[in-house]
Amino acid sequence: MERFACFDTALGRCALVWGQHGITGVELPGSDDAATRRRIRRAHPGAEESGPTPAVAEAIARITRLFDGEPDDLVGIALDTAGLPEFNRRVYAVTRTVPPGETISYGEVAARIGEPGAAQAVGRALGQNPFPIVVPCHRVVAADGRLTGFSAPGGIDTKRRMLEIEGATAPALF
Repeated sequence: MERFACFDTALGRCALVWGQHGITGVELPGSDDAATRRRIRRAHPGAEESGPTPAVAEAIARITRLFDGEPDDLVGIALDTAGLPEFNRRVYAVTRTVPPGETISYGEVAARIGEPGAAQAVGRALGQNPFPIVVPCHRVVAADGRLTGFSAPGGIDTKRRMLEIEGATAPALF
């Protein structure tokens, strides 16, 4: 059975969803708590709101500190990737290696997973990312540094704000 907990950050109210084998979903802030809970229930039917386990409480603390501007790569937060396509898992693994304040292009991710020329497929995989911030898809930008595609609430504005919090430099912010 999946459980979830909502928590406050400098970006707004977020939520983590978890199961027996780790985090199964991350919700970035929406317009309000009700919208966040609706997205959780849609993506994780049957998930129950609960107090966090010690591992989830630590993940919440780390995410909160990251949104407060304290660099943290969030490596070590256990993710349950069972049921995700193999391609997506490879994309997420590479994306998790990008440190806070740095960016990488979709094409670079594709090359690192051994699929040069698959930048659009990388973009699609990141658009399906159930773990935004833990799998830092906001750190993936167009080849020319432009901010493109971000499926979390707030879209590109949220992506820009997350990069600014992390201290990313131009051209990613322009």
